Amino acid sequence: MRSSPAGNIGLLRLSGTGGLYRCHTDGKGYTGQKEIPTATQQSPTVRRRRLALELRRFRDAAGLTCEEVAEHLECSTSKISRIETGRVSVSPRDVRDMLQLYGVPGPQQDNLVQLARESRQKGWWHAYSDAIEPRFATYIGLESAASEIRIYEVTLIPGLLQTEDYARAVIAAGAVDGAPEAVERNVAVRMARQPTLLTEDPPQLWAVLDEAALHRRVGGSGLMRLQLEHLQEMSALPNVAIQVLPFGAGAHPAMGRPFVILAFPERADPDVVYLEDLTSALYVENVVEVDRYNMFFNHLRATALSFADSARLITSVIKDQ
Repeated sequence: MRSSPAGNIGLLRLSGTGGLYRCHTDGKGYTGQKEIPTATQQSPTVRRRRLALELRRFRDAAGLTCEEVAEHLECSTSKISRIETGRVSVSPRDVRDMLQLYGVPGPQQDNLVQLARESRQKGWWHAYSDAIEPRFATYIGLESAASEIRIYEVTLIPGLLQTEDYARAVIAAGAVDGAPEAVERNVAVRMARQPTLLTEDPPQLWAVLDEAALHRRVGGSGLMRLQLEHLQEMSALPNVAIQVLPFGAGAHPAMGRPFVILAFPERADPDVVYLEDLTSALYVENVVEVDRYNMFFNHLRATALSFADSARLITSVIKDQ
């Protein structure tokens, strides 16, 4: 992974969203379960998005409006819109009715009806459904299915690379109520996302970290030292690449703007850019905008230190702890 170019990044456009799809979180993080399912299963979230994209494409080809489809199915227009944006699952029967209305041939109908069945299965994160804000669960589902995860982070170590103690310190600092039980359950869910990097067919993770993330002393010097050592251990994995953007790199287009690009193995599943702030998350889907984030990431990794120099800088920061 380290010696290869980034390759082409696909472009995601979710039907009917106008380029952006916003979801809100409650700011409390996650609150998992005692038994910890982990991110080692396939994700129904991507199947639901693929189905939504196909249903919109066939409706457009048939020259029908959402209102006309809703009238035929005797449902609300908003239901059709939610189906076509992948916000809700859709029953196989509704899919069959829609495809028959659109004049889709039988074999294609059968394939998409089966896709509808698969999209209604529960992902591993549903074990935490009492804890994870429903709309943020979309990100977890996408991350679980990604073949490439490209991260630019400014002030902290990305969740997939955090130690348990570092994650606990970060989550506790951002918890609204601060209840120890809630913090621990948040930590459990974050840890449950990480085994995806250790599977037989893991995603390729490429992280560019601002040097500030290394120096921000989260939880004290001892905890931070262990976190940075863990970062070095993770960078030794063949599917993980970590670069540091040094202070000396100066100004760049993504200053203060962390983001994640998720890419998927199937051409039918276009990529998505994920942004997050304190109370909400934003999925960027517009073709031009996703292209720009691709360009930003290429600029960042070209400007960042090499893998060897990044490792040396991390070692230097560890010695200063």
